[in-house]
Amino acid sequence: MPHPYKLRLRAFLSGQGWSSAKMQAHCTQAALMTQDELKQAVAHAALDYVAAGEIIGVGTGSTANFFIDELGKIRDRIQGAVASSEATANRLRSHGITVFDLNDITHLSIYVDGADEINHRGQMIKGGGGALTREKIVASVADQFICIADESKLVEVMGKFPLPVEIIPMAEKAVDRQLRALGATPELRMKDGKPYVTDNGCWIIDARGLQIHDPLALEQKINAIAGVVSVGLFAQKAASVCLLGSGSGVKTLKF
Repeated sequence: MPHPYKLRLRAFLSGQGWSSAKMQAHCTQAALMTQDELKQAVAHAALDYVAAGEIIGVGTGSTANFFIDELGKIRDRIQGAVASSEATANRLRSHGITVFDLNDITHLSIYVDGADEINHRGQMIKGGGGALTREKIVASVADQFICIADESKLVEVMGKFPLPVEIIPMAEKAVDRQLRALGATPELRMKDGKPYVTDNGCWIIDARGLQIHDPLALEQKINAIAGVVSVGLFAQKAASVCLLGSGSGVKTLKF
């Protein structure tokens, strides 16, 4: 169902005599801007979970980037952060935030990150940005996983978003066959005509066409496939809280 804002905008532009093609282009841009505003709102709301003097675990992706920008405004109140990717580490440093190696950290109070999909139990699909393994590692040492997302990411059944699976390159065909046996249509992620390479030097297979009714069981099955480094299902380590951006403000879902 179209966003109410987009419907109102279409009605206004139609009254102004705009063509359908022109309205579509303008409404698409407006929708993107509105989604960014939702991400900005949840990123700001996540600051309420940041305790003074702490080291914060930070995820990767467009929504996490908004949080990093907000975190930069209070950088003097925290010790620093642990990054889930090189891109996140670089963005944190650009804001003057100290980046710690996870090996030097024994405990994180929170890990803040976005999601490609999240269900009503706090289970998520992550890895659209390619950092699923490091995200899972950093999240594993945090007391709370604070998911920040816009309302389009909340679903009843996950799987419409392709499920990322990070693999050892030599295992591509073997993992492909195992994923097909689970009902998926695997597709090797590409960039500039070559396999996309993660920060870990691995490849990613995006498993399409799944309807994930039991995320925990599927996470365990895929992780058990030889050659799989990690799967982008966060069911064993689900979100503790989801700050969900909606047209009526930020909603807090606790799991």
